[in-house]
Amino acid sequence: MSTPFYVSPQQAMADRAEYARKGIARGRSVVVLQYADGIVFVAENPSRALHKVSEIYDRIAFAAVGKYNEFENLRIGGVRYADLRGYTYDRADVTARGLANVYAQTLGTIFSSVGEKPYEVELIVAEVGDGPEDDQIYRLPHDGSIVDEHGSVAVGGNADQISTFLDQGHRDGMTLSEALGLAVESLARDNNGGERSLTAEQLEVAVLDRNRPQKRKFKRILGRQLSRLMESENAATEATDDEADEAQE
Repeated sequence: MSTPFYVSPQQAMADRAEYARKGIARGRSVVVLQYADGIVFVAENPSRALHKVSEIYDRIAFAAVGKYNEFENLRIGGVRYADLRGYTYDRADVTARGLANVYAQTLGTIFSSVGEKPYEVELIVAEVGDGPEDDQIYRLPHDGSIVDEHGSVAVGGNADQISTFLDQGHRDGMTLSEALGLAVESLARDNNGGERSLTAEQLEVAVLDRNRPQKRKFKRILGRQLSRLMESENAATEATDDEADEAQE
């Protein structure tokens, strides 16, 4: 009679976490930044049909990396939760914090279930407030923990390197074009410290704009508008570089 193979609970959980992290790291990154008028979401995503960034409710948006079918199921569940709560109680009762708690329970249950594969996803739930101090950004790793983020956050791919770059470049009161330029520059950096060139066709960009007059603050930035924003930021960067060169001369 063979001896049963034994794995300690700690080792089993560590193996599940490593499995999920490797799956998430294979995905292209998503970055989220606060700017003067709201929150901008920028994802490296050439697909126009499979979105990484989506609206959940009036002031709330969702971003994710990892396996598309898994985070799409979570997105749909979040929309249903928000619609039901807003209809049953009040639209103001639907908050990013409440939605993050629901996602945390779901992810945590799946991660700790022995008979199920852990979800290979990492989520961001953000809510735009009346002012920058009221904005909320929550990051949810594969194990269902909740991390309260401020200013900027990156998930997927080489997220650690991107987050370090964002922390160095982000500041309060940035314009949308400045925040978009920083996000694109961070996504263009590879693991070896080099830089790639990302075009508007390779990016998925959306904002939660607190200044929109309607209740729904979510808006996708597409086509010519995205190209103009990227071009204006590139022109401003080149002008700053030229001024620095002249000062050195």
